[in-house]
Amino acid sequence: MRINRYLALCGVASRRAVEPYITQGLVQVNGQTVRELHHSVEEGDEVTVEGRLVAPIAYVYYLYAKPVGMVTSMTDPQNRDCVGDTLRRMDIEPGVVPVGRLDYDSEGLLLLTNHGELAFRMTHPRHEIAKVYQVEIIDDLPEPALKQLRRGVELDEVRTGPAQVEATGRWSGGSILNMTVFEGKNRQIRRMIEAVGGRVHHLQRLSVGPLTLSNLQPGGMRPLTAREIKALLESVGL
Repeated sequence: MRINRYLALCGVASRRAVEPYITQGLVQVNGQTVRELHHSVEEGDEVTVEGRLVAPIAYVYYLYAKPVGMVTSMTDPQNRDCVGDTLRRMDIEPGVVPVGRLDYDSEGLLLLTNHGELAFRMTHPRHEIAKVYQVEIIDDLPEPALKQLRRGVELDEVRTGPAQVEATGRWSGGSILNMTVFEGKNRQIRRMIEAVGGRVHHLQRLSVGPLTLSNLQPGGMRPLTAREIKALLESVGL
């Protein structure tokens, strides 16, 4: 494979970010300095960066059902329960972090991985990864409000992209919507609902890209299957 992809797989940096290492002569293959970005690395080659031997990282991928009342971070200055606490309690491999955000009062699917390039692509707006949420609304939203959500709303003077909105049922205090967005703004679903005059009672993320929460209960975690990993990588061009 090309040297830049190999270095990215070793966790040195992203494919683009490793290019200066190569062009500046900081990379050696079998003791020879390599400056060509198209140079190929073969099985058995010894690769060093600034004299340090590197090798591909064994990537791991987990699906986690974040419960309500947990911060999506590795640490929290307010000592609230956070995803990092769960990873440490479960003795998950070092370097595994949550991909994207899910706010404190919401629950649902989180992808956890040590694959930095995947995490970058999953959260970059260019890839437009679909995220599906089930939203319990207090009372009901009139049809004009639903149409406004489908067109996009103004948040901090920036219009969101159009959302896919479908009424799927009712709960005791109002209606239930399924909303699909392709962005990752802070508290985006709640703020969009509030922007059109609604109030969220409960919010759950059901899917991210090809991954679905399925029957995983809050607090549950499992490794991704080989099929899920393949679909996930293909969804962002890896």
